[in-house]
This record gives sequence, C-alpha cells and structure tokens, in this order.
Amino acid sequence: MALTSDEAMNVARVLTEALPYIRRFAGKTVVIKYGGNAMVDEVLKSSFARDIVLMKLVGINPVVVHGGGPQIGQLLEKLGKKSEFIDGMRVTDRETMDVVEMVLGGLVNKEIVSLINQHGGRAVGLTGKDGGMIRARKMQVKPSESTPDEIIDLGHVGEVEGIDPGVVKRLDEGAFIPVIAPIGVGEDGASYNINADLVAGKVASVLQAEKLMLLTNTAGVLDKEGGLLTGLSSRRVEELIADGTIHGGMLPKIRCALDAVQSGVKAAHIVDGRVEHAVMLELFTDAGVGTLIKGA
Repeated sequence: MALTSDEAMNVARVLTEALPYIRRFAGKTVVIKYGGNAMVDEVLKSSFARDIVLMKLVGINPVVVHGGGPQIGQLLEKLGKKSEFIDGMRVTDRETMDVVEMVLGGLVNKEIVSLINQHGGRAVGLTGKDGGMIRARKMQVKPSESTPDEIIDLGHVGEVEGIDPGVVKRLDEGAFIPVIAPIGVGEDGASYNINADLVAGKVASVLQAEKLMLLTNTAGVLDKEGGLLTGLSSRRVEELIADGTIHGGMLPKIRCALDAVQSGVKAAHIVDGRVEHAVMLELFTDAGVGTLIKGA
C-alpha cells in the first residue's frame, strides 16, 4: 500500500532531520543505561532493540549497560527470601548475591542479547567480571550525620573502583554490541552488585563516549511547574539542585550524568524510556524526548 502525501512528507522529514546526526555521530561511542519500563513492556523492549541495531548499522558504537532490580526481587520472592532495602539499596548477603548474578548476568543479560540479535544485531553479553572489566570495592554507607562513625553493612553492594575497557573496545572494533550487567569483582575475588547508572557513567567516562543516555520512567528533569528542562549546563544543574528543583530519586541520576560530562563525555541525556524508540528520537531528532546535560 502506497504512502499518502502527508505520510510521505513525514517520512522524508524524519530522514532528512536524522542525516546530520548520523554523520556527526558516525564512529563515536554512545553508552546507554537500559532500565525501567523499557525493560518490561514488550513493545518498548522491541523498539529499544531496533534502535540499538540501527545505531550500529549507521556506524555508531552503542554500549548497553542494564539494570534488573524488579526481576531480582521477583526471583527472591519465589525463593521465599525477603528483600531488605536501606536508602534504596538492596542488602545483599552471599545467597542474595548468587541470585543477583543469576538474574543480571544470566536471565536479563541473555534476554537483551537475544532481543538485539533477533533484530539483526550482533550483541555479546558480559558482566563486569569478564576480563576483569569492572573492579569493585565494598560500598560504605553512613546512616546519618548524627552518627558519622557508624557504618551500615550492605553486604555485596559495591561501587566502581576502576574500569578496564579493553574487552568493550575489542567488541566495538569487531562490529559487536556489548551488553553489560553491572556486577564487579573485588580484590578478594568476591562479586559485587553495583548501581547500573553508576556503571554506565563510569564506562562512558573511560571510553570518552560522545554521549551517555540514562533511560528512566520520567519525562526527564522537570521544573517546579512540571515543565521539561533541557539543554542544561553543569552550572545550571547545580543551581537546580541547590534550590530543590532537582530532588529525590532524580538526584542520583543527575549526579551520574554530571560526573560523566565533567569527566570528558560530550553530553548526557536523561531519556523518557516509556516512549517508543526513545533512544533513536533522542539521538536523531532536534527535539528529543528527555533532558540534555552539557559540560559547559
């Protein structure tokens, strides 16, 4: 069935708008943190995979870092193990860490890899343990300013001590798409569960990526009236944090984005992952579907 005149014009407009971005980003690396609704809604999962394959086909090097908190919680519940959280972080004993590795490094990682490959890509699944890619240390958490010397033990919850990007670079050069589960390894060989946003930000910094994209379940950074903010400088972001505009669950994502752009990543994006083809729309259109943060 032939396109109508209006449909044809819309397609032409999209293609011509995308072309300058394709040229600009060809050969560059884009790190995408995949999570939220985009990981559980079947339509969104498919559109994400197609976006990643398209990026690779036009010469961009996508690197995917994924979360999987809800999936971990579901399996723990099936196993009869109660999840405990402190300041939004899962307390992770050795038994829970086994489940985390099973879910993140196995079930979730391989589902994403399979989905990308089904849409014509060549994805390879990794955890931070592969090739010693993510060196981790145990996270130390202080409960409050009133008890500064007390430390909460979260078990196998870690933070990034260092990244060796060698494996990722080799995969990029070989036309593969790396898909990374945020599990690191400590000096003692122990596994650590690390926040996926943090891992994505650190990977982007080490690779000196063109962009870091963090998929979320919100429209992006909003002002106090609920309007979307974009084109933000690091200085403007700090002002919005100081006056309370940016608060709550958005703070860790914004801090991650800021750290990345201040470490050499050209731009960071907080992207509405509830929108079909959100990655492609943010990358290849003038308007985008989220908040852009620049270093200057």
